[in-house]
Amino acid sequence: MKSISRLAMALATAMLMTTAGHAEERTFKIWWYEAANSAAGVTWKKALETFQEKHPDVKVQFELKTFDQITKAGTMILNSSEAPDLMEYNKGNAVAGLAASQGLFTPLDDIAKERGWDKVLTDASNQLSRYDENGIYGTGPLIGVANYGEFVSVFYNQDMFKAEGVAVPKTLAEMETSMDVFVKKGITPIAEAANDYPAQHLMYLFALSKADNEWVSNFQGLKAPLDEAPFVYAGQKLQEWVKKGYISKDSTGLKAPDMANLFETGKSPMVVTGTWYGAEFGAVKSFKASQFLFPGNKISPASTGNIWVVPKNAKNKDLAYEFIDITLSKENQALFGNSGGLPIAADPAMVTDPVGKIEVELFNQLVAQDGLGFYPDWPVPGYYDIVLQATQAVIAGTVTPEEFADRLKKAYDEVQADH
Repeated sequence: MKSISRLAMALATAMLMTTAGHAEERTFKIWWYEAANSAAGVTWKKALETFQEKHPDVKVQFELKTFDQITKAGTMILNSSEAPDLMEYNKGNAVAGLAASQGLFTPLDDIAKERGWDKVLTDASNQLSRYDENGIYGTGPLIGVANYGEFVSVFYNQDMFKAEGVAVPKTLAEMETSMDVFVKKGITPIAEAANDYPAQHLMYLFALSKADNEWVSNFQGLKAPLDEAPFVYAGQKLQEWVKKGYISKDSTGLKAPDMANLFETGKSPMVVTGTWYGAEFGAVKSFKASQFLFPGNKISPASTGNIWVVPKNAKNKDLAYEFIDITLSKENQALFGNSGGLPIAADPAMVTDPVGKIEVELFNQLVAQDGLGFYPDWPVPGYYDIVLQATQAVIAGTVTPEEFADRLKKAYDEVQADH
């Protein structure tokens, strides 16, 4: 009997050691593509530290990806055994919608109720986290979680404005008059990058200035063939601004970091870009930066942020849910705002950073005026590259505004006809 007892104890000990060994070997794989000095980068790094404190036996394997990597190879990654447990994913029909229509995400409705995310996030916050069987946003299963907001505005160098006696413009005409002041000094007023996403945002701002909410709904929801008139106007304004020296034709060869550098080094007093640059611009020591909404527009490129998704092939889904819990906590949301970002579920009283405060105010203004226009590359798969190349060409002057709009319409209508 003693030998049997010893054998049983030995087997039990071996099983415990094996279980412990498996626990030690457990790895949580997480990917995102936000810069380390951005509000998201700072906040999620802190969330990882909190996660590791709670799970000292779990190995964290973090990988920094790029926006382009996820845009171009996201579905292949998700459909492979190399998919992480949690990853930041680009919202919109063309990317998240495409992957959702292929069943590559873990549905999160039940998890959201179980963990109380549905108490933190509103239906409006979740509209870009739901996609139907055709990959169109707004309805269908919850496949992602947003924990921040974003919008495109004009960041400006307050010192350069003051030196030239220029005030924050309230209309597009005032903005153009202000830019004439800088052009006469030999200064290009707006830093731009047309070999990357930024120029698309300026282009879309022009288009949205000639659009209404019905146009946005039709465009983003593939509800009708494209009414390209706003894009013809956008092409005309881009070429006009190049001719007047407001933006440089050389921007056709520049990427987003090049654009940011032109602004941060004081070579251009303005840059039209998103709140994801708020923390970086706010940290510039040589001048004081602030921001204003694009003058004259009711609607701007804006939405909730990119989303956390749990791939269908994730091996540690429970750990992914725990990390999302941390990012939605009051402490983490307050840190997001105080790092110069736009938290989606923060207590406003906890956000004291000047950059975070102004972004919350401007975003609330956009929401109040029903001004979330989303982004121009969202509606159909592959549209990002089409819009980028067409915008680059119209800025370079190698196509007319009408040819520019025709490019966008042809690619859009081919997909829209199938819906």
